Amino acid sequence: MPLDATHQYSDDAALLAAFAAGDASAARMLVSRFGPMVYGFAFRMLNNAAEAEDVSQEVMIRLWQIAPKWDADRAKVSTWLYRVAHNQCIDRLRKSKRMSGDKVPEVADDSPSADRKLSDNERRVALNAALDQLPDRQKQVIVLRQIEGLPNPEIAAIMDTSVEAVESLTSRAKRALSKLLAPQKSALGLVDNET
Repeated sequence: MPLDATHQYSDDAALLAAFAAGDASAARMLVSRFGPMVYGFAFRMLNNAAEAEDVSQEVMIRLWQIAPKWDADRAKVSTWLYRVAHNQCIDRLRKSKRMSGDKVPEVADDSPSADRKLSDNERRVALNAALDQLPDRQKQVIVLRQIEGLPNPEIAAIMDTSVEAVESLTSRAKRALSKLLAPQKSALGLVDNET
């Protein structure tokens, strides 16, 4: 049964099944529901808008390919998407580390205030630089937990590891980030009472 423009599926698996059954509006809804999530994750991992767009497209293509065989009991759609995006990003990071050490130019921030824009941009640059110095798995866990806000069990499923390993990676990554950002704390306006 085709979806009308006003109907929203609350169940992602049902929406994917509707797409697999040939409902074109379900495809548009899947892209609008998950596209920004995948792009945001990929951008934070790769720090490159073009690469993040490529990853997003590849992930959505893979979702279209798997839709007819989707098993809702095996994983949530969002977990599966993060997992595929995670793998795509890791492949690209490994390839870029082999190819060169060139830095990617920063993307302009759309903040309304010039002062705020400068401050936010400096923090973003510092965070991205610090994240880029972390081992890949620590960077992934920080992006998934602290930036994407995913719970540890879902991160464990995405990274194909245990919840305990996620907790350990998170702890090590936070300590490493703290050390990397410590020299810049006052310049970036970071307060010491954050927990």
